[in-house]
Amino acid sequence: MSHQHIETLVIGAGQAGLSTGYHLRRLDRPFLIVDGNERVGDNWRQQWDTLRLYTPAKYDGLPGLPFPGDRWAFPQKDAVADYLESYALHWDLPVRMSTRIDALEARTEGGYAASLGADTITCDNVVVATGTFGRTPYVPAFAAELDPSVRQLHSSQYRRPGQLRPGRVLVVGASHSGTDVAYEVARRHETVLCGRDCGQLPFRFEHRGARIIMPALLFLARHLLTRRNPIGRRAMGEIRFHGGPMIRVKRADLADRGVERVLSRVTGVSGGQAMLDDGHVVEAANVVWCTGFRQVFDWIKLPILGADGWPAEYRGVVDAAPGLYFCGLAFQYAFSSMVLPGIGRDAAYVARHVAARSRARVLA
Repeated sequence: MSHQHIETLVIGAGQAGLSTGYHLRRLDRPFLIVDGNERVGDNWRQQWDTLRLYTPAKYDGLPGLPFPGDRWAFPQKDAVADYLESYALHWDLPVRMSTRIDALEARTEGGYAASLGADTITCDNVVVATGTFGRTPYVPAFAAELDPSVRQLHSSQYRRPGQLRPGRVLVVGASHSGTDVAYEVARRHETVLCGRDCGQLPFRFEHRGARIIMPALLFLARHLLTRRNPIGRRAMGEIRFHGGPMIRVKRADLADRGVERVLSRVTGVSGGQAMLDDGHVVEAANVVWCTGFRQVFDWIKLPILGADGWPAEYRGVVDAAPGLYFCGLAFQYAFSSMVLPGIGRDAAYVARHVAARSRARVLA
């Protein structure tokens, strides 16, 4: 059994946690970053093989360190993982990997206590940076009723088409990840894509002409689609609970590859096969659940969650629990909060609040 005290504990060594650490270092505040993975960047390494960023490297660097390579290339997921690892080393950030927090509780004398098995880390401040949409895959309960012969994968388990059995593939969920997966597997399998149409961006980032409008798009994502205005708050609800629009793959691409597009939702099982809300049954040898993730904060033993399961925060600051912060949430402040070009600003805001609170405690 061991005990350690640190001024600020940052939980999560992804892009949000590392950016927060960078800004805390610049503000000369002591901190420790912990993460349950073995290596920095493992959350990216565990994605499907062909995943690439939707923004070019020019815009993908974290604060203080540009993303390496061709500025107009779209980095592959392993390159992102390696960049995050190099970022932690470059800034000599105090990161402890293979360290999973079991519980976070308030201390009667102030601050917080994080339990790691029999060990404890106490701290004055905590920054929870565990993921944009959460790390717990969401799969509907009725999935267990599918015929055992049906190969089922959540998008977090999907790596490549070779994992699938011969026969039709049903992809459930038509946000950008679902459309990407459906487009890929349709090269080798008859594919059906089910789910509401989340819209699509009307251009391709890979097209050279997109370089002209990219700054305007980022300005829109950073400064106009924010929680400070009704349009931004409406977009926040769509993004958090229904997923983002199609980005790289378009409706025409799906049609050209022969993907059968069904706007109905999968709501149950009939005869061991997926059943749509209109009663139609989709027979498939494989189901890929691109149904997103759930924010599961049951390890935080504090009454800080709203009815929707998301923390009651604004720009990452939790007023109901002084010293508790979040960073990296979808739409933490703006549309850009969930992508690399927007992480730095959110992290800087949180770090300034942490530093101001810490200085005030010293002076009290």
